[in-house]
Amino acid sequence: MSTVFNNNLKTLGLLQVSKEQTEIINGPAYKEYIKILYLPAGYKLRVDFACYDTQQPTLFFISPNQYLELEIAGEKSGYFIFYNRDFYCIQIHDQEVACDGLLFNNIRNMPKVELLENEIAFLGGLFKEMIGEFQLNDSSLEEMMRTYLKQLLIRATRSWKRQHLTHDVTDQQSDLEFFRKFTRLVEEHYKSKHTVADYADFLCMAPKTITHKFNRLRLPQPNEVIKNRIILEAKRLLVHTSLTAKEIAYELGYSDPAYFSRLFQTKTGESPSGFRANF
Repeated sequence: MSTVFNNNLKTLGLLQVSKEQTEIINGPAYKEYIKILYLPAGYKLRVDFACYDTQQPTLFFISPNQYLELEIAGEKSGYFIFYNRDFYCIQIHDQEVACDGLLFNNIRNMPKVELLENEIAFLGGLFKEMIGEFQLNDSSLEEMMRTYLKQLLIRATRSWKRQHLTHDVTDQQSDLEFFRKFTRLVEEHYKSKHTVADYADFLCMAPKTITHKFNRLRLPQPNEVIKNRIILEAKRLLVHTSLTAKEIAYELGYSDPAYFSRLFQTKTGESPSGFRANF
């Protein structure tokens, strides 16, 4: 039975995750897709340069520009959803699910949600419904799958807020929207905009106002957030491409490669060439 919908460039698929599937999931076939992993306890995976061990059923949200490696599979099977932006774009449909900047493209790089018992039961039912829809293969398959995907994203966004934000912040909707907006701006412009003042211009506010909001949200300083995103991309390019440190500096908007190398050394404790060799 096929559990992949593919029509007019729109794709969504659902696979079971087990020890036998790890090589396929780690391979190049799914690199270009947006990915959601539901993993029971006992799994170990790497997303970019962070490792995660699941102690309980957990959802992971992985963008196409992130690097995923499933290192150890647990005893129980999980689920792997993959889809493209033609099937569902969270930016275009932001008012529907409001997950961009939280589940995806998050400046704190926390792509996971640990699940409570009622959430585990809900998702178990959701995955069964999705498999049933694939088996039925009705003409309404596409719209049903999109509905299930939106349900998953909305429930996961609520859970993410519960786990990662304090109650007072969750209650302050304007602060949460600021958090998401800043996150999305950094993700969009980090290669050309490197200072807090750049983002203050986008947001029509003073740089110190951004700093105050970050303090209230208990986030790192905004300048650190911007630099951390730049360094993450530099690490990806060092590990996954053959670009030189000078070429990477230019790629990330630095006209002075020596300055960029000093920044990288300050943030990581290693030179770009040292990081590449050690990794």
